[in-house]
Parts: sequence; C-alpha cells; structure tokens
Amino acid sequence: MSGAPGGRRPAFPGLPGELVLEEAAGARQRCREGDGSVPGTLLCTNRRVAFLPAQAPGSRAFLHSDYDVALPCIRKLVAASSFTKPKVLTAASTLKFIPEELAVFCRDFRLLRFHFQENGLALQAFRVANAIAQAREAAAWLGDTGEGHDGWCCPAEAPLEDEDEEEGSAATLLFESLRDWEKELKRLGAVGWRVSAVNERFDMAPSLPQYLWVPSGLLDHDLKRTFAHFEERRVPRLCWHHPGGGDLLRAASFHAASEPGSEDVRCLEALLLGGRGPCVLADTAELPTLADIQVAHLKLRALCLPGAAAEEKWLSALEGTRWLDHVRTCLRKAVEVASLLAGRRCSVLLQEPSDRDLNCLLASLVQLLGDPHTRTLPGFQSLVQREWVAAGHPFPHRLGLLRRDSPREEAPVFLLFLDCTWQLVRQFPAAFGFTEAYLLALHDSSFAPYFSTFLFSCQRQQGRGSPHRPRSQTYTPVNGWRDPQPGAPQVGRTGSPACRLPTVWDWGLRYSRHQRARFRNPAGAAGTVGPPNAADPQTPSRPTDAWPGPGAGNVFVLTKGMLSPQPFPWRSGRPPQRLSRWAPSLESLGEWGGSPGGNRPPAPPPGLLLPCAAGPSVRLWQRCYLRGLPEAQHGRFAPSPAGLAEELTLLQDRLSAWQPAGSCTEAAGSALTPSR
Repeated sequence: MSGAPGGRRPAFPGLPGELVLEEAAGARQRCREGDGSVPGTLLCTNRRVAFLPAQAPGSRAFLHSDYDVALPCIRKLVAASSFTKPKVLTAASTLKFIPEELAVFCRDFRLLRFHFQENGLALQAFRVANAIAQAREAAAWLGDTGEGHDGWCCPAEAPLEDEDEEEGSAATLLFESLRDWEKELKRLGAVGWRVSAVNERFDMAPSLPQYLWVPSGLLDHDLKRTFAHFEERRVPRLCWHHPGGGDLLRAASFHAASEPGSEDVRCLEALLLGGRGPCVLADTAELPTLADIQVAHLKLRALCLPGAAAEEKWLSALEGTRWLDHVRTCLRKAVEVASLLAGRRCSVLLQEPSDRDLNCLLASLVQLLGDPHTRTLPGFQSLVQREWVAAGHPFPHRLGLLRRDSPREEAPVFLLFLDCTWQLVRQFPAAFGFTEAYLLALHDSSFAPYFSTFLFSCQRQQGRGSPHRPRSQTYTPVNGWRDPQPGAPQVGRTGSPACRLPTVWDWGLRYSRHQRARFRNPAGAAGTVGPPNAADPQTPSRPTDAWPGPGAGNVFVLTKGMLSPQPFPWRSGRPPQRLSRWAPSLESLGEWGGSPGGNRPPAPPPGLLLPCAAGPSVRLWQRCYLRGLPEAQHGRFAPSPAGLAEELTLLQDRLSAWQPAGSCTEAAGSALTPSR
C-alpha cells in the first residue's frame, strides 16, 4: 500500500476480502457541475476504484454511489497531462508520463474525473493509474458454475445506513420460497391456478425457478409430460392474472423435434387452454433482436461521449442509433398485449425461443401497464425479482460481467426495460410510487458486482451449494426439501455460517437516507394490495362482441396488431380444430367511456395505462445518458455542444406540440385491428 502524504486518510470501509492496491492522498475529484472539485484520497482495490472525500459524509454505507465504480463497470481509462496527448490505459500499455488528470469512463454512462496537483503526488498518480489499468484486466469475475462469488460475500453484520429495515426492502418478495409464490398468487386473485413444486430440485428445467404457477386441474404427473416439448424445457406458466379473467403466460418456443402423443397433447391443451377461453400466441419476433439491442446501445454510448458529433448532426445521429426505435417498439407491443388482456377473457402466451430475454421485458411492461401494485416501489422490485431474477435472465452474460464472454452474448435487455419504464414514469408521473432517481440508481447498480441480484443467470446458480438446490434448504425423508425456518442460521458448504450476498434492494448499503428519500414519489399512487380493480363497482363491463367463450379451444396469433386464427403449433397426428375464419377486433376497446362517433378519445379501464409511443413522445433519458458529457464538467477532454440537453428538450417539446390532440390515446385504443 502506498503512503499518504499530508496525514492519514479516513478509514476505508472495504468489502470482505477487499485489498487496497494503491492510493493517492490529496487527489481531487471533479464535480459534475461547474469547475469545482472535492479533495480526498483515490484508491484502487482488487474490487473497485473508490474515492474517499477528506470531509467524509455522515454515512456508514460502505458502497457510496457517488465515489466508487466497480472494476467491471470501467469501460475506458484515460490519463492526461498538459505536455502530451491523452492516453488510453490498458494492462499492456506503458504510461510514460506523470498524469495530471485521470478520466474513468463507465459503462453506466458516468464519467469520473480525478485531478492530481503538483504537491508531491507525481509518484502516487503514476502508481494509482497503472494499478487501476492492471486491476481492471486482472480481476477474476464470475464463472458459469457459480464459483468465485465467495470473495464478494457480504456477511449479515455488514453495516447498513440505517439499522431499521426499509419499507421497500421489507415488502419486496424475492420468490426464493414457496411462501412468496403463494402470497403473490393470492394477491392476484388467480382462481384456477396453483403453485407447483415440480421443479423444486431444478431437475425438470434447470433455468426455471423452483416454483411455477400452473392450472389447478393439471397434476404434477401430467405437467411433467409437457417439459420436453419446449426449448430449454421452459414450459408455459402463469406470470399475471387480470381481474377481468385474462391470464398472461410465458414460455419458450415449441421444440422443433416435438412429437407429442395423444396423452401429451391432452396435457398441453390443459396447460395452454384449460377451459379459460381462447389462447393468443404473442411472439417476440416483432421486437428487436439481442444483436439489435447491443448494436444500438453501443452506438448510443459512443454518441454520448465527449465530442462524438457536431451540434447540428447530433439529433439525427441519435435517431440513427435506433435505440429510441427499440423503446417505441417494446412499448407498442406491451400496449397491444395489455389492451387484449383488459378487453377479453383469454390467455395470452408470450413466446420467445429462449424465454429468458425479451419475454422478461414484455411480461414486465404488460404488468406495469395493467397492475397498479407493480408501480409501487416494493411492487416493482418484486416484479423484477419474479420476471427477471427468478425467471432466469442471464444477467452476467447480457451485462458483460463475464470477462470471457463473447461479444455476441452481451445485450443490455434489462437496461432497455429500465428505459421503457422511465418513459412510463415520465408520461404518468402520478401513477408511480417511485421516481427517476430510483430508476437511475437501479441502472447503475446493475453493473456493481456486489449484489446477488445481477450475479447469477438463474436460481439454480444462485444456490451454488449444490447443483440441485439452494444451500439454505434442508432435506428430511418425511418432508423432502424445505425452506429454512425463520431465524434459523444458514450454513455454507464448509459447515460455517453462510456468507450471503446482499440483494440490490438493500439500498442502505449503497445510498444514504437522504438519497433514498428521493427514490419515492410522495404524489404517486400507493397501489393496491389486492388484485387491481377486483372489487371496484365502477369498473365498466367488458365488451362481449363475438369473442369465443370459455372452452372454445380457439388459438390465435397476435402479429403486428392483428389477430389471426392458428392451428395448434404441435404435430399431434390429428387434424386441428375447426377455427373461425375471422379474428375479433379490439377496436371496441374504445367503448370504455368513449362516445361513439365523437371526438373525445376513449377512456381506458381504471388502472390501465396506455402510453403514447409515437415518435416525439419517446424521449432520450438525459439524466442517464448525457451525464458523461462535459458540458457541466469543463475539462481538457473534448468539448461538447453547449446546452445540448436543454436544446434537445426544447426541440422535443416543439415536436410534441405539432401532434394532433388525442392521437396518442386513439392510437393505443386502436392498436389492434382485425384480420379478415
């Protein structure tokens, strides 16, 4: 460890297993706004780059959001001096000058800049710059087997900002226990569904959660017959129940070599239809591919670098990234599905080849549009836990937390979802109990490898004490695998108390009480504890025009806003049922509160959000993507257009003013048209 001239630095509240490699006391961190700077000590550890202000904030949080960046979050490291050109530092490069300034470009769009004064910091600056470059390359990150996480473990006695557990964290369901799945199913009021423990040991589908919501009339013995007919054995299961009777399901694509027998077909029909009315297959083929998302994000990040584009070409370059196009596409598809569920008693099955990426995004957006509870802070966190974490979204691969990953596996689908959510918060601020500051904190935390939330690709990996179960479970011959009793100590593989990683929802580990207060929207809706509008006498009745009733067994495909009849997708050796030659229209969604033939746009049912996804209504998330531009960080790195953010907002407001009044709602109300 390097010495610290000018006195001792404040105590460094490091992570378990964290070692300080180099430090430079007397360094200054540039402020985000203006020309000011904060004095303190810059440290390089085997986990992160951290800055300790000389006047330490009155906080016991050991992961301070404003002053540290995890090593895998560093995208580029640049050293600069008055006498030479800026140099990009890598583990293989050789620094041949004493840096006066060090710029850390982060993958979460942050730009951290540190200045070294000429008061004896020359050697310190040289050493800490090289140490960061070396540590960034040498850091050992995650492996597919779940090994290598012990160094990141956070013991239960790790200091929190507040001793009392936060309301949001306490109410968040992690869906790691049978109790959580049963509690949420009861909240939804999903009659006719049950919690199945058929995958309790992950032997039926390793990437699925332990517990699944399946039809009550389908026994586990019959359910097991269906796994082999879907890719990665990811069978259809319930993810949300609309109080009007509609059910949202998700699954992987049907297996190409599937040849179900008559008994398997019976079980598949019970799983997909089950007397609940027609089944609508909503394929994610209309959404951007993983490659599209990755390319667009790379272009967006490059555009938001200093000096990336001239002022007069910046907006056209922004559209050229196609990032906003992808946001619009996802919102439109979510509106189609949410409108369908709100208007008809049917089952909508979201299908994606893997069921681990775009299904996570679409299922979450549909529930944000239709379920007020998911718009509260604990409800939103529970939604992410169920539809992303428990559902097996491969966070380490998609966020690039695995150094050995091929670039083709990286695609920030979760960050695209957060952008879509921000669009909803911006259009309906009073409908959400959380704020933009909360979404920004979650965006940045996804790159920090300190939390179990984003470190694993599925629940099976998260257990890591056994290939078939979380190590916290116990087995007895009578009761089988069971969750631990409340208050019982967890034991690791060596017999010692388990060292458990915290979840990202433990905000007190990273943010102060003052910062967390900005996460909540006091004017936002409080949400509902029970199913949305389940007992609301003011809820208008649903239209009933020519839609096949329960047991009709019809299957439709939702494509580009149109419903088309479809035979059952598996080859059963018997002819498909005779389907109608027409598809029902959802234009009658306008019957809710709208005057027929009038100019007033139709009113959606209570609790349903219908956002506008038209061009200028989808905006750039400036506080996230533009914070790395030095328009407010004046320095020697390339200049940027003055007042870019303000001019962008002004232009978008002008474009919005040109749009005909009511067109957004009308577009949402007629998002689905019939196929004749």
